[in-house]
Amino acid sequence: MREVAAEAGVSLRAVQYHFNSKHRLLVAALRLLNEDDDRHARARLSALSDPADPRTLLHAIMREFLPLDGRRRMALRVFAAYYARSLTDPALASVFLADSRPLELLVAGILREAQRTGAAAPGLDPDHEADLLVSGVSGLGMDVLHGRRTMAEVQRVVDYHLGRIFTV
Repeated sequence: MREVAAEAGVSLRAVQYHFNSKHRLLVAALRLLNEDDDRHARARLSALSDPADPRTLLHAIMREFLPLDGRRRMALRVFAAYYARSLTDPALASVFLADSRPLELLVAGILREAQRTGAAAPGLDPDHEADLLVSGVSGLGMDVLHGRRTMAEVQRVVDYHLGRIFTV
């Protein structure tokens, strides 16, 4: 909390007044980061040339979780730090790893609609595909941060999986 106070240029007491525990400070920071990331992602998605095309939309959504620029690189690092801490902090885990999985539900919904219109292979399980896409892209993004993979390699993997899912 001292570091946060110093970085913000306020007294430690001010930070303690607003966040009476380290847990509340971490939760508030996580919520702010999520809101900020969501706002930037929505702006990028609204600029898509064809947002009605499910493949284009899913490709853009998956790119949001890759370290393509400084902002997303920092967000992925912060996500990794929160994840690591949530492994030993049950109170933080209850906030960080909420029961609902909105991204997976969004991706599965896009896949269901693509199947309905014939744009996606009919035999796929949208829920399983969504789980694999979201977790896979998250892991591939970490590999890019560590220098184990290049963005070009990751893009080929994402394109491969989307090509397997979409028939058009």
